[in-house]
Amino acid sequence: MIHFDHLTYTYPGSPRPVLNGVTLHIAEGELVLVAGPSGVGKSTLLRCLDGLVPHFTGGTLSGRILVAGHDPVAEGPQVLSRVVGFVFQDPEAQFVVDQVEDEVAFALENAAIPRTEMRARVEEVLNLLDLVPLRDRRLDTLSGGEMQRVAIAAALALRPRILVLDEPTSQLDPRSAEEVLQALLRLNRDIGLTVILSEHRLERILPHVDRLVYMPLLSPRGSGSTQAVLSGPPRRILPQMDLTPPLVTLGKELGWEPLPLTVEEGRQFAQDAVSGPGFQVSRLDLKPETVKPETILQVDGISFVYDNTPALTDVTLSVGQGELVALMGRNGSGKTTLLKCIVGLLRPERGEIALMRESLAGQETADICKRIGYLPQEPDDLLFADTVADEMEVTLRNHGLVDDPPIAPADLLARLDLSDLVRSYPRDLSVGQRQRVALGAVTVTHPRLLLLDEPTRGMDYPAKREMIRLLQDWQVEGMGVLLVTHDVELAAQAADRIVLLDRGQIIADGHPAEVLTASSFFAPQVTQLFPGTGWLTVRDALAGLRAVTPR
Repeated sequence: MIHFDHLTYTYPGSPRPVLNGVTLHIAEGELVLVAGPSGVGKSTLLRCLDGLVPHFTGGTLSGRILVAGHDPVAEGPQVLSRVVGFVFQDPEAQFVVDQVEDEVAFALENAAIPRTEMRARVEEVLNLLDLVPLRDRRLDTLSGGEMQRVAIAAALALRPRILVLDEPTSQLDPRSAEEVLQALLRLNRDIGLTVILSEHRLERILPHVDRLVYMPLLSPRGSGSTQAVLSGPPRRILPQMDLTPPLVTLGKELGWEPLPLTVEEGRQFAQDAVSGPGFQVSRLDLKPETVKPETILQVDGISFVYDNTPALTDVTLSVGQGELVALMGRNGSGKTTLLKCIVGLLRPERGEIALMRESLAGQETADICKRIGYLPQEPDDLLFADTVADEMEVTLRNHGLVDDPPIAPADLLARLDLSDLVRSYPRDLSVGQRQRVALGAVTVTHPRLLLLDEPTRGMDYPAKREMIRLLQDWQVEGMGVLLVTHDVELAAQAADRIVLLDRGQIIADGHPAEVLTASSFFAPQVTQLFPGTGWLTVRDALAGLRAVTPR
């Protein structure tokens, strides 16, 4: 159904191609996962399918693309949009109207679908993606995950032959992500819809896909060799990849064959590993904290209401010096609202917020953000300079620190793997790269407190590991971090404490091994494999299993 033959594409002004000699074939009815490092060209490849590349982007393209008998380069997005439904990384980028049901119906109205059929299709996709309770809501009142589901529904309404999704679960909590994936799976299996999606959180998708496409990074020198894309069944491709989820990483380390793709498949291997005769497993020992860190942020009894609907109710939490607190919960539970209250973008109905024992009540956001680094969920909100280097300089200039920066901008960009992009226009970068640029812009002043709202969206596994190392370095220097995330594996690796929100109220606050192991929806893969051990990460499991000794 889809054929790429020696496809090469270079963005305008770029010195080297982002895609180079890509050859790939996808059959009708397949569910395909496209994986690879940040910035490797996954989004570019997907946008070639409906002609957005090169018709919208410009640039130079060679080679051949064939999609369900159509040539996207010759026919363009106007024709291909009826064949290929596309959901972007940023759902807001494709919204046209203000209300949920109107947005889903918009493409149908443009296509002159009869009213009776239109109503049936709208009802169908609203039910499919659990959007019926939101049908009358304004889009700007939805959480990021809710917006993502609306974007998917709008793409499905035209019933395309191919559905392409660019990181569709990046803003979704584990349960919502599974609901969306199950909906896509039903479409793929029941009506034969070809589904192609890119993702960095492979653990969510791998169990469902027919084909895994892995795109390696091109040589830094550019056009010397073609891009040897790996394509095939997941179990054949995963051993050749460095970027693998915890379950697969552990299976490769321990020689499990065949490699498990689901926790259910891995449980027998795990049971065999811990129950051999004459062996004892070293479980994680949670030692009580003897000295509490000095409090940097104190939130006491915060409540906030949106249009008579409580978003936060009597929320109390703290972040200590050198402490990383992960704030987790389902979409719409109030996580982003809390961060906005802290930095003054929203004014709470009740409660107190103090930074280093000083009340923030009545202070302007600009003044608060001189002492608190705040990275919002959408990185583009912070990017307005001409180059990546300029983004760092603007922040330093605003704080009067250009002549004496707390962190050398070049060193920070190197830690964020952005050294090769210092002269690039930030908004031309991938979502993961833009996220890292925005992170650099808010941390180049080395604030005492850092608020991060879904900072790993669009980041691959190595980029996440490097970000964790960077945050840990800053924690040693006394920085406190409050990190909002749906990424369970990230929280398991990085957090000193987990705070769990549900419908605007804190329902758990404690050590990750206590909070994550008590939740069926927020349990890491290793915890699901080895219940009762307290293990959260691959490192925990390998350390525990290596500690096994004969009795």
